Amino acid sequence: MQAIIEPGFIAGRVTPPPSKSITQRAYACALLRKGMTTVHHAGTAADELAMLEAIKALGATVTATDKQQCNIHSNGLAPYGTTVNCGESGLATRLLLPICAMSGAEYTLTGKGTLMNRSLQLPLNALQQLGITLHQGDSLPMTVKGPIVPKSIAFDCGGSAQLLSGLLIALCHTAEEKITIDASGVESRPYVDLTLDMLQQFGYPVTNTDDSRFVIDPQLFMPKAEVSVSIEKDWSSASFALVAGAIAGNMVVNGLRLDSLQADAAVLNVLRSVGVRLIQVRDMITVEHCNLLPFEFDASACPDLFPILAVLAGCCNGDSNIYGVHRLFHKESNRVASIAEMLLAFGIPFSVDDDAFSITGVDSFHGCSIDTYNDHRIAMAAAVGALRAAASVTLDHTDCVKKSYPGFFRDMILSGMVCKFSDAS
Repeated sequence: MQAIIEPGFIAGRVTPPPSKSITQRAYACALLRKGMTTVHHAGTAADELAMLEAIKALGATVTATDKQQCNIHSNGLAPYGTTVNCGESGLATRLLLPICAMSGAEYTLTGKGTLMNRSLQLPLNALQQLGITLHQGDSLPMTVKGPIVPKSIAFDCGGSAQLLSGLLIALCHTAEEKITIDASGVESRPYVDLTLDMLQQFGYPVTNTDDSRFVIDPQLFMPKAEVSVSIEKDWSSASFALVAGAIAGNMVVNGLRLDSLQADAAVLNVLRSVGVRLIQVRDMITVEHCNLLPFEFDASACPDLFPILAVLAGCCNGDSNIYGVHRLFHKESNRVASIAEMLLAFGIPFSVDDDAFSITGVDSFHGCSIDTYNDHRIAMAAAVGALRAAASVTLDHTDCVKKSYPGFFRDMILSGMVCKFSDAS
């Protein structure tokens, strides 16, 4: 689907979708828990639906009472076959890989779309220490064979926290005595905290003695007879509406937890630093457009903010620096390239050096055509940027927003964005 967006002012009120990151962690824990788990307010984005289908393939029974509640019954890992489809979700893949290895059987993890070309950057040393064997390189399809051997290990995460999260979940359900995981190189630490919080809700507290050491002690486990999990709203999705208000209007975003563990809640700190008019009342945040100051921000722990912060930087009065470029190479697109091409198309001066995008703000962006690379965050960032263009902006493959925020264009149009769609791509 192609979208043609006109520049203009927007004003509206949006409620972002539930956090797909939290939802997928809840589904993984529900699969391994014997009994019924109730998940409230789960989302319906493509990544969440892929994870739901995957846990069904691994033995879970899923019923939905309505759009607000999902009931998951499981007797533990009991796969129906030997293939698990992870859709386009890198998180689902890395969570499920060690979970599949809990069995001694051999399973093939596969997917579709952009995920099939992405390097998973797995720390093979950690998997080998735990008795896990992988075949077929570092991208999907990938065959995994266990059984996982629960024991203390030390390894370098290589920046990603997703496999560490999968290992924590799997080892909590296999450890028979205390074990320690020493995981260095964790850059997306808030995502590990989301995993620890979810395990706690299921009765599996993990002691985190410092930033890199995690202690799993079965003597502390108190698995709950009934588990009910409520999924909070997604700060990643909210960042697009918040920045839209900052650069082109007046936006109200409802339902966000201000004490959230989500990494992308850091967008609020960036907005404060640029001097935006920001009003917080309970879970409602109002952002009003004003002249914006340049900013410095390290996005290493929250790389998903990079595309929309690049657009924000293009609207600031001066030079902004966003650090953490090394985290951008293995996403739905090579985001170093796709962000650079977006900035070039918009006519925003920039350079990339010393692990940073240095971006100089301009009064207005160019009307242009932008290749989204089927990357949901590039598509949404470019759509927001189009509001500041001097002429219409054409985006291709906009269906990709279904991966995380299916209602994005609906919410923006209801807020005043002028947008036409066609089947051309």
